[in-house]
Amino acid sequence: MTVDTETAPAPSPFKGIGKKLDTEIVRSLNNITGRALFPYQAAVVRIGFSLTFMLYLVREWPHRLELYGTTSPWSFDLAQRLIAWNGAFTVLTWSDSRLWFELVYHGAIAASLGMLLGWHTRTMSLLFMVGVLSLLNRNVLLGDGGDTLMHLIASYLVFTRCGKVWSLDARHSDRSAAPNPRAGDPVAVGLWVFLGVALAVAQATGFGRLSWGWALFLWGMWCTQAIWFWTGRRGDSEVRTLLDTTANLVHNAAMLVIAAQVCILYAAAGWYKIQGPRWQDGTALHYPLNLAYFRPWAPLSQVLDSSGLMVTAITYGTVILQVAFPFTLLNRRVKNVLLPVLMAEHVSIAVICGLPFFSLAMVFADAVFLPTSFLRWVGSKTFTAWAAAWRPRA
Repeated sequence: MTVDTETAPAPSPFKGIGKKLDTEIVRSLNNITGRALFPYQAAVVRIGFSLTFMLYLVREWPHRLELYGTTSPWSFDLAQRLIAWNGAFTVLTWSDSRLWFELVYHGAIAASLGMLLGWHTRTMSLLFMVGVLSLLNRNVLLGDGGDTLMHLIASYLVFTRCGKVWSLDARHSDRSAAPNPRAGDPVAVGLWVFLGVALAVAQATGFGRLSWGWALFLWGMWCTQAIWFWTGRRGDSEVRTLLDTTANLVHNAAMLVIAAQVCILYAAAGWYKIQGPRWQDGTALHYPLNLAYFRPWAPLSQVLDSSGLMVTAITYGTVILQVAFPFTLLNRRVKNVLLPVLMAEHVSIAVICGLPFFSLAMVFADAVFLPTSFLRWVGSKTFTAWAAAWRPRA
């Protein structure tokens, strides 16, 4: 039997595309659930924001009572009324005693240090978030862009596995052969028990006035840690795999949210600037350079303001960088060129305008887009220098 080649169907150009598409989908799903993506970027964000907040609290330690404590012009009664209206979270409205404030303030410093070192990162990330929200929501009149970003990133870090690298937890895991080395750690279990008892007592006595949403969230995190301990000690591989997969998925989603937040921040800032007349005529930089609040180095500000061309170039350049940044993520090479420029801009803001903590927060937020190869190189060089500095000398 012969086949008429003129009437035989031609091979479909879409043959095999469905199978390839299914393979790519499976590979992508395995990639986002099988491992925590961007662990080095998560570690940089963890280290950077905890360091920034800790340095801020240490610098403001002599003025802590006036800023957030019992002698603040934004009184305890005003703070309570505002929190009741906007529903924000802070434990500093639970009591107006000096002792409670000192516990919260110094506890926030301790949590920042624990987060910085990556010591029991899951617990420290939650305590770090509580400390950040409690202090920043206590006195909303002190906030700026850096505080708002700190507020957001501290909340996102709770959902990341930011202690996978460059942390004491990672070092402990490398030295242990157990699949879940923290499952039987008495310190980890002790922290979990202490926080559970403290939360239960606060709610039972009425001291901790939590909304049902926050109570559900905190108890949910506590129960999740309990399940993690239980599966680690029981050795149930299937449940453990399910928990790891869920944790990886949540981590990857949180990292995506952090990246999106930075893009939204730059896009919104840039487009709002475009609408301002002073940014349109290129004179916006002139005004902060002549405000005493933003002139820690008056001679330097005068030098910059003396050149109209320089003021115009920096003004327009700032708008162009901020508007263009989200689009540069579509091209890795362009992004890797523009990113150091943005970081340098924030460093210059820290020096010229005297906003070190705002600039630090922005620099470490930008670090989420740094290439993994570069971060690993920096980590390797840092570790080598650290080891050489502490090597015993003959």
